[in-house]
Amino acid sequence: MRSRYSAFAVGDADYLLRSWHSTTRPRRLELDPGTRWTRLEVLDTDRGGLFDSAGTVRFRAHHREAGRPGTVAEHSRFVREDGRWVYLDALPD
Repeated sequence: MRSRYSAFAVGDADYLLRSWHSTTRPRRLELDPGTRWTRLEVLDTDRGGLFDSAGTVRFRAHHREAGRPGTVAEHSRFVREDGRWVYLDALPD
């Protein structure tokens, strides 16, 4: 989760695509260069440990766009694919 947030913050779309599950990954990803990511809050985690094959992360990511603050909140699912943790999708709240 933190590495994906960092990739958003530095505009690394290639890393985001590589860390996305093959069944839910978009073909392309265009990041808005006008969005400045400022802070990540990990609110909760469930599973995702060394011997797990799946886990969830509830987070809030703060940003500024056109000088205005904003927040993205999500409850994300991650799974192992080929031995690596990848983002699968967002759970409904």
